[in-house]
Amino acid sequence: MSSDGNEEKFRKSQEFLSRVTSFIKGKIALAYSYQSEDTVALDMLLKCGLKEFEVFTLDTKKLFPELAEYHQVIEKFFGISVGRRFPDAEEERKLEESLGEFGMRESLAARRRCCRIRKVNTLARALNGKSAYVTGVRASQSVTRAGIPPLEYDDQFDLIKINPLFDWSEDDVSAYIAKHGLPQNPLYAKGFRSIGCAPCTRPVKEGEDLRAGRWWWESPDQRECGCMIKYKEGDAQNAATIKLG
Repeated sequence: MSSDGNEEKFRKSQEFLSRVTSFIKGKIALAYSYQSEDTVALDMLLKCGLKEFEVFTLDTKKLFPELAEYHQVIEKFFGISVGRRFPDAEEERKLEESLGEFGMRESLAARRRCCRIRKVNTLARALNGKSAYVTGVRASQSVTRAGIPPLEYDDQFDLIKINPLFDWSEDDVSAYIAKHGLPQNPLYAKGFRSIGCAPCTRPVKEGEDLRAGRWWWESPDQRECGCMIKYKEGDAQNAATIKLG
């Protein structure tokens, strides 16, 4: 895409996010995953001029050690505090006793249990009482996300989900980061293109899909933690209805 094309997409996405968030009654949140898409979404959210919002990350207790320093870099760059949300201590203890370090690789059920306790349940608690949350999800990231709408109602967490980057490409994300000088996760320089928990994420090989390094032992249509629904092409039935004037 040309520079002018990038600029137009950036402008429209920012206007969309600013307009939608201005109509939301209640608190808005962004769950920061340390990935480039969320860094862009965070930058855009901060430009909306909201008086109140919350930014947090899901500390699954299995994150890459490099992220501890990057967390501080993000807080300093944006001048905000990024809260850490942890799994329930008792659930996490039992999970560790049952699966150990790599037991989630033994079956899809085991992996989903791990994701549910470390991520989904933690996200549910963090989003409790919120009216909406902003994501960096893109339709072109994987087959499980194709057809994602820009705005939807998330019945799993009972709130509105705003996806301002839904139609962005990976190149669009890189161009925005370069234009605004946003700090990059150091793991990208090591070959990672999608970043999750350390035991379940590896660098992507040349020619592989963007999310091929996530739960690589599973089929592509299963590679979601459960925080995101499995989208179908053209699915807009559950899109949130908000009159934007």
